[in-house]
Amino acid sequence: MASIDDLIEMLLRREGGYIDHPDDRGGPTNFGITQATARAAGFGGAMRELPRNTAADIYRKRYWHETGFDRVNALAPRIAAELFDTGVNMGPAVATGFLQRALNALNRRERDWPDIPGSRRIDTATLSALKALVAVRGKAGETVLLRALEALQGARYIELAEARPANESFVYGWLAGRIGDFHA
Repeated sequence: MASIDDLIEMLLRREGGYIDHPDDRGGPTNFGITQATARAAGFGGAMRELPRNTAADIYRKRYWHETGFDRVNALAPRIAAELFDTGVNMGPAVATGFLQRALNALNRRERDWPDIPGSRRIDTATLSALKALVAVRGKAGETVLLRALEALQGARYIELAEARPANESFVYGWLAGRIGDFHA
């Protein structure tokens, strides 16, 4: 399974360099990092000049360690990779919410583990439910959970385009750029 360094490297290659697309509400980005995210991380320069290693550090800190996805990685690396990808693109709370919804839907009416609150944070209840899924369903359970997460992510992309036609500029890339990248 890929390390966080491998995941970041794949992400940086896919996101590319500086972009200032007129349909992107996030404004100018570099290596997929929005100006707001760069500023929150302490980078005050022009987005064109955001260093690659600064982008990598932001991804590692903000989208891996602070989110708790590193703790998910210890239990289910493919799930952690998917959460990282979704968290970067949609926000860590959205990715974690998808995980919690899917775990609740897969618990067979709480026979395998109790429902978990939708805190949208990686907390003890979420980690316990994930651990139970892996114990009860094994590798196949992780694969099914991965499919559920991808389905929720894909559905969200379509919803975003339906709600704001300018997002149609990005849907193809959002979907195509994620096929098998992180959990082959």
